[in-house]
Amino acid sequence: MKPTARLHESGQSLWLDNITRTMLDDGTLAGYIDRLSVTGLTSNPTIFDKAIAGGDAYDEQIVGEAPAAGSGEDLFFELAIADLRRAADLFAAVHERTDGVDGFVSLEVSPLLADDTEATIAQAAQLHRKAERDNLFIKIPGTEAGLGAIEESIFAGIPVNVTLLFSGEHYLGAAGAYMRGVERRIEAGLDPNVASVASLFVSRWDVAIADDAPMELRNRLGVAIGGRAYRAYRELLDSDRWQRLLNEGARAQRLLWASTGTKDPGASDVLYVESLASPFTVNTMPENTLLAFADHGEVGELLGAGGGDAEQELGLFGQAGIDVEALAARLQEEGKRAFVDSWADMLASIETKRGALAA
Repeated sequence: MKPTARLHESGQSLWLDNITRTMLDDGTLAGYIDRLSVTGLTSNPTIFDKAIAGGDAYDEQIVGEAPAAGSGEDLFFELAIADLRRAADLFAAVHERTDGVDGFVSLEVSPLLADDTEATIAQAAQLHRKAERDNLFIKIPGTEAGLGAIEESIFAGIPVNVTLLFSGEHYLGAAGAYMRGVERRIEAGLDPNVASVASLFVSRWDVAIADDAPMELRNRLGVAIGGRAYRAYRELLDSDRWQRLLNEGARAQRLLWASTGTKDPGASDVLYVESLASPFTVNTMPENTLLAFADHGEVGELLGAGGGDAEQELGLFGQAGIDVEALAARLQEEGKRAFVDSWADMLASIETKRGALAA
């Protein structure tokens, strides 16, 4: 049995953090589903930027859509939705087999709306309606403004992938917004079963302190933060509040490990996959990480409900002068700016491509 199959059998969903039209056309994604136990995928502006600028797979649609597209952003959503519909259809059997728990793809709202609750709510509804797929998540950042949009979108019955979470506290904020949306649906007599995942970014922690942490603590902070968040997740699932919602027919918002590609070339290329193997979670992996784990990954002892030795580990970072609470806030703000920069780069690539094809 492949390591990916063993990890899936342990109770964790393996998603691919990548999508290109080429991998849809040549059967690569279908192969990952069949051979590597991949049951979903995520996307972001950087992924689409590389896919659109890196070849000619999108040229025909750009030429066809460009005259009607009001802006580069409008054109991007046409391109992205076309890909994600096809991917969603590939995962439709998984979605049906798991009764709507798994088999999702994700589309992000414009990062330019990160501080605008009402505009995010409107765009989330528009994109989900346009995509016409039940197994498509709309990605909304778990920022202060984003939390209100998450609650309203869940209340409206839109599946949400909460992104840009960096700590257990961030996760609990996102989970609170999700539960409020579900509770409002119950009060309104609506079906409380609206899917959601909460995406905790992992590797960026270790990148952020690479020059500040003692050598013996290198590449250990992301896993420790993950352990603390996992404990918060499991405690919340066992809480009276969640049990009441489950009794009403709701389903838990799953914790998702994001940014799980190892950035340090001196560390294991499957560090975060092996360390965060945990039941009832999702790990969305860059393509290289997925292939590396399929080749030489190992599934050892799973992360326990208590988060392993996360608190002991975090104590060591505190002794080393690293303020994880302040760093979480910094990472979320930096992540928000990075998403805006990636968005601008992606739109510039589209405009360059559109201009070249028109010429």
